[in-house]
Amino acid sequence: MKLEMSADQRAMVESVRLLAQEKFKPRVHKWQDGTFPHENLAELAQLGVLGMAVPEEYGGLGLPVLDCVLVLEEIAKVCYVTSMAAMSAMGAQNRIIANYAPPEVKEKFLRGVVTGEVMLAICMTEPHAGTDVASYKTNTVTTAHNDRVVLRGTKTLISRADEATCFIVFTRVDGRPGREGIGCVLVDPKTPGFEVTARYHTMGGENLAEIQFNDCELPVENLIIREDGFKKLLNAFNTQRCMNPSVSLGLAEGAFEEAVKYARDREAFGRPIGTMQGMRWKLAEMYRDIEVARSILYRAAASADPFPDPYLAGVAKMQVNEMAIKVTSEALQVHGGYGFTDEYPVSHFYRGARYGTLGGGTTETLKDLVGKRVYEHFPEDGFLGMGSF
Repeated sequence: MKLEMSADQRAMVESVRLLAQEKFKPRVHKWQDGTFPHENLAELAQLGVLGMAVPEEYGGLGLPVLDCVLVLEEIAKVCYVTSMAAMSAMGAQNRIIANYAPPEVKEKFLRGVVTGEVMLAICMTEPHAGTDVASYKTNTVTTAHNDRVVLRGTKTLISRADEATCFIVFTRVDGRPGREGIGCVLVDPKTPGFEVTARYHTMGGENLAEIQFNDCELPVENLIIREDGFKKLLNAFNTQRCMNPSVSLGLAEGAFEEAVKYARDREAFGRPIGTMQGMRWKLAEMYRDIEVARSILYRAAASADPFPDPYLAGVAKMQVNEMAIKVTSEALQVHGGYGFTDEYPVSHFYRGARYGTLGGGTTETLKDLVGKRVYEHFPEDGFLGMGSF
């Protein structure tokens, strides 16, 4: 079995690499205080990157999950903040609209995603509940004439609260309890009752926010999922479990590249530190861990039809996120005391990598998900080819 990029994939990745190295790299420090990288997103839109996951009938490229993973990885090798912003055009929020919204809603939002005029943000976590979706209190009620809906509730740790033009909100519908009562509504931040009530600056450079929906009245067509919502939303969210680790993979690769450069340039005891066995072993282990993680991530992304296999995506996310924390930490160690300063890029990679295990389903949650699957369904005669069961 031969695994390599197609000519089209390679052309896109090389274009993004050139843009990232020439334009994004010199600007990395600009985004560390929470400033949003609008100029980077505009340049990605010109390349077609923001439309990669948008269906062709709405002006996008309609490319598979794997293609998006390859591109996000390349951006993250240079700039964590820009990769997270670009993910909003390729991840779950985009795919929820593309797969579940009525045609008029797709037309309204997706064409703008391609050009960068529409920026999407997803609202899941609540102050009292993150993974525990069944405990969500945010609720959307249909009005008496069934022509409007009213949203009330609070969401927290939300990305792009000050930049997004459309919020994809996980919500209870008409007060129905449990996971079965979860649906999805689209919210324009200009809607009366929409309010950003708190902001948090993160160690990765992004800003996150708390948002209150105080009886936001919306068109009924904005309630794009009413029935079987939890299953549909989780299917789409498995895409995020490939996008998130693609950023982690890029961060690990970026940190590793810096570590190799430093090991070649830095001298101790009269020779480059990379010639010392202890340092060579460290680099070998980092390289090994990156390649192992890459393999499972690409396999999970390639399983998408249209969404990735939930268990492969879960395993990939666990593996890549944990790998990125380890590799970026080791890359910082290679730099010695200089790695602890902001003068060297490795510190940015290290801070960004810490996000991976927290967003899109924690490592602990995914271990439980995958472990349950193994316990209940692993066959007595063991693995089949390619590790499937």
